[in-house]
Order: sequence, then C-alpha cells, then structure tokens
Amino acid sequence: MSAADPTVVVVGCGVSGLTTALRLRRLGRTVRIVADRPAERTTSAVAGATWFPYKVDPPHRALGWTAASRPVFESLAASSETTGVVLRTCVMLHRSPLGGAPWWADAAPDLALLGRAQLPPGFADGYSFTQAVIDMPMYLAYLLDRFLAHGGELLHARLSSLTEAARYGDVVVNCCGLGARELCDDPATYPVRGQWLRVDNPGIDRVLADFDHPDGDAYIIPHRHSCILGGTADENAWDETPGDEVSARIRRRCTELDPRLAGARALEQRVGLRPVRRGGVRLELDTLADGTPCVHNYGHGGAGVTLSWGCADEVTDLVRSLGTDIDTPPAATGGTS
Repeated sequence: MSAADPTVVVVGCGVSGLTTALRLRRLGRTVRIVADRPAERTTSAVAGATWFPYKVDPPHRALGWTAASRPVFESLAASSETTGVVLRTCVMLHRSPLGGAPWWADAAPDLALLGRAQLPPGFADGYSFTQAVIDMPMYLAYLLDRFLAHGGELLHARLSSLTEAARYGDVVVNCCGLGARELCDDPATYPVRGQWLRVDNPGIDRVLADFDHPDGDAYIIPHRHSCILGGTADENAWDETPGDEVSARIRRRCTELDPRLAGARALEQRVGLRPVRRGGVRLELDTLADGTPCVHNYGHGGAGVTLSWGCADEVTDLVRSLGTDIDTPPAATGGTS
C-alpha cells in the first residue's frame, strides 16, 4: 500500500457493504471487503426486499438516499434475469386517514393517493406507486460478481475492532450493520426482528401492504414463482428461529388482503434482524484510535436496500474528500479467524 494509492477496506458483505465497495471500485480505488460471513449468510440475504424506506431515520437525510437509489434500481430492472430486480405496482393501505402523502413521496414521482372507490372495505386511505422488488440472493450474487469482476478483493476474517481492519487498508469504511454494537461499541444499534413466510404465487402481480393491521404488519411481495408474506417487527428480539404459529398469523393477515393465499403451498419461513439505530443512520467521517480515516455507514433499519445506492454515493464522496495523501497506519494487532 502506498500513500499515492490508498486502499479502502470495507467491513461487511451485506447489501450496504457490497454496494459501497462496488461504487468505490468503479471510482478507481483499490478496494477490499473484509467480512466474517459470506453475502448469502448476511441479514441482507433474508430481506423481503423492496424499495421502501421502512423503519429508518432521520427522514431529512433518508429522503435523499432513497431518491438517489430509485433510478439505479429502475435501471437494474432492465436486466432482471441477472440482477433479480423487477418493477411492480405497490398498493399501501391504511385504516386511518393519512392526512396527505407520506414523507418520502418526493422520491416516488408516480405516487398517487387512492380515492374512496379504490379502497377495499375497512380502509380509510391509501396510495400506489411503482416499486422495485428485489430477489436478494440473486441480487447479492450479482453485486459480488460485479465487484470481483472490477478487480475488487474479498477476504473472510473476524475482526475484534474497527482498528484491526486498518491492517487491510488505509481507509476503513464501516458497513457492519448490527455488528456495530461490538465493533463500534455502539449500544444505540439494536435488532428489530422480522419473520416472513414464502408460499407459491397463486397469480399475484402487485405488492400489497397493510401496516395498520391490529395483529401486526401484513404485506405481500410477489416474485415470479412465489410470494413473500410478512411480517413482524419485534424490537430488541435476537431469536432467529422462525415460529410456525407466527407464520400462521402472518398468512391469516395476508389472506385478508388476497384470499387466494389461503391455500398456497408453504415453501419456507425465515427470520432476519434489522439493524436499527436510535438517532438514525450513522453516515459520517471519523478517525479511529490509530489515526486511520473511517467512514461509518450503518444503522439502516429496515431500509438497507432502499438506501444502499444513495448512501454508497455519499460514502464515495467522503472517501474522495480525503484525497490520496493518506499516511499508511501501523498494522493492527489481534487475531482473525
């Protein structure tokens, strides 16, 4: 490593880490990803996943990241067989009047409020918009393939601190998600447990959601041959074992939205821990104890996919602002596995 060509080490191999690493590599930086688990075993691999700013703060920053990500997903949908991204109509239903458009409406130019005649019985308000729906296993594989094809490097190692990451590069980009509780000593980061059920698709071609259901969230995310039915949002719950009764309740709620789901064959049930952070997303430039520049990019809540490209752009700007005159820090101590 040299000061003229600083190496950027990205900690984490979920959607935030992969997207950020790809952006930095396309900028021409030497980039290494260091992660303790492969992409297919990250929380991102279990995500629903759609373009929708769910459980994320602060709104004034999240809006910009959300808006920046949307056109990228629209472009990726043109190669859906490779990327796993498709565009679908999404209908969000509310049991109480909204009093206007959602806070992120400016990021969805085609968002339209529904008239009373368009609302199912029991709902007082709602809106529709075009939404990217992402097959996460396929999408993560696509991002990793692009990163490696552009000359990026992936290393599997378990870090005990962010300072230890400095042995792999001159600038650290922290995309460790829920791991920030330990690596950053950040107790403001906590899990919001989400469980979903996948069933055969009985012919559903639009996303439907009811986040006002008295028994919990209800949403239907159709893929080509299956539908993901959700979900749960259990704060500070760490159990990653799915429960059959929880899945049964999810199916009942979703069947109220589309009765065809009642007899759909169950395929799998999964649990993921969303990395929520009190105070919202942490995206800022920092300096580690050994003097290594570090850009934090974590705490995306339930919107890691939605914010990914916008946050990656801002991280890239911060890394670019450091220039190339970066002193190589001393090697960190500590073991890896």
